[in-house]
Amino acid sequence: MYAQAFSAGLRGIEAHLIHVEVDIRRSQLPKWYTVGLPESAVRESKERVMAAITNSGFEFLFRRVTINLAPADMKKEGTAHDLPIAIALMSASETLSSRYIKDTIFVGELSLTGQLRPIKGVLPIAVLAKELGVQNLVVPIENALEAAVVADVDVYGFECFSEVVSFLNGSVKCEPVDKKPFQERRALSSHEKCFSEVYGQHQGKRAIEIAAAGGHNILLCGPPGAGKTMLASRVPSILPPLSFDESLVTSKIYSVVGLLKNHELMRARPFRSPHHSISYPGLIGGGGTPRPGEVSLAHNGVLFLDELPEFSRHVLELLRQPLESHEVTIARAQASLTYPAHFMLVASSNPCPCGYQGHPKIMCLCSPQQSQRYQTKLSGPLLDRFDLRIDIPTLNYDEFRGNQVSEESSIIAKRVEKIRKIQLTRFSSTNISLNSQMTTKLIERHCVLDDAGEKILKSAMDKFHLSARGVSRILRVSRTIADMDNAQKIKMDHVLEAVQYRAIESKSR
Repeated sequence: MYAQAFSAGLRGIEAHLIHVEVDIRRSQLPKWYTVGLPESAVRESKERVMAAITNSGFEFLFRRVTINLAPADMKKEGTAHDLPIAIALMSASETLSSRYIKDTIFVGELSLTGQLRPIKGVLPIAVLAKELGVQNLVVPIENALEAAVVADVDVYGFECFSEVVSFLNGSVKCEPVDKKPFQERRALSSHEKCFSEVYGQHQGKRAIEIAAAGGHNILLCGPPGAGKTMLASRVPSILPPLSFDESLVTSKIYSVVGLLKNHELMRARPFRSPHHSISYPGLIGGGGTPRPGEVSLAHNGVLFLDELPEFSRHVLELLRQPLESHEVTIARAQASLTYPAHFMLVASSNPCPCGYQGHPKIMCLCSPQQSQRYQTKLSGPLLDRFDLRIDIPTLNYDEFRGNQVSEESSIIAKRVEKIRKIQLTRFSSTNISLNSQMTTKLIERHCVLDDAGEKILKSAMDKFHLSARGVSRILRVSRTIADMDNAQKIKMDHVLEAVQYRAIESKSR
């Protein structure tokens, strides 16, 4: 007897449909064949499925069983195919009605007792069901809320295999999981802190506001204890909430790696801060079974690299591609996977190994050779990817213990959101939304300088030996500063401020 059920697999952060075909024939020697490029976890499903069916109270006559996972030229991974294999086996042995099977995608891991265990990547599978027009999606109960965020798909969550069989046979009625509408509002997260807690550092706060408004990368340089990490950790608190499209893509990444919390779409922008000992697969992505790295987990959010020179130079150089193309491609012999990686890079650095070079009161203990080796860990091309670079000085007593009142993050966030709306309107006819993403043609169109601004830019290029990329980044930052002043044309003051955020380059070389 022949039967078929539908499952789904993952390729990167996208899901693809898998046809689970089962053929059962009489044979003197019972055998089980699983074909269609199954990896070890899929091949081992034989033992889980047989035990689950038997321990759920159903009779299973072990004959010659052939299971084909189509398309046969695509590698099948994970344990999500246990449930559809069991459903197809029951249907082929004529112990299960097939009236709902053709309109349903099944995913889930089976325990030996027939319990359904949660899997990773349910959200992309729900999106696939919607795109294909599949009416029903059956998942483990723990994955039901996550899948239910996708509209136009009826999601059913079950605790065990016997419940699924009763539902398909019509002996038990079950209602789909209630949908929860997505709300585009700010969501407080565990990493979110307030800028009102930061004393002094007015220039640093100004630079971070500019970076957040235009989506620019920023490097904070200063001695230990100056407040670099404190400033960087508060960047998410002034960023606008995720839109539905941004939230869906970001949530799919977190679903694939099993990090999606509360089984809901993400509303807070991600903030990732990996340790400097991270490997390149951990940062960029990859591994034996390729998975997204930190640059993809920071998609539509912030990637914070604390103590930037302490990272491996090889790892840092790999950042150059995602910073330009906003995606990461991992090539393997069988296939290439592409993960999105559009993030705001925030990094911090000490001026030297001991951290006190140029400090007004503490003597630097580093030799010139040590300082030079430390600074050359950051290559020129990598430094060129930072639109803003700013010194964070040590606070004095009056700044630290004074009665100064700092702005709260909510106030800064309103200004940032206003500037981002200006950019959305400006780039409405393009596929970008931020000043930091402007191409050369868009820079020529939207970064018009007055005569004084042109002179300042030319002087800065000659004095600081700026590359063409460096000049382009100055123009992008100038455009953001002009937007903050509600100015249509970039003026001299805007260029001067943007140039000062590149002047640190001459000190670091």
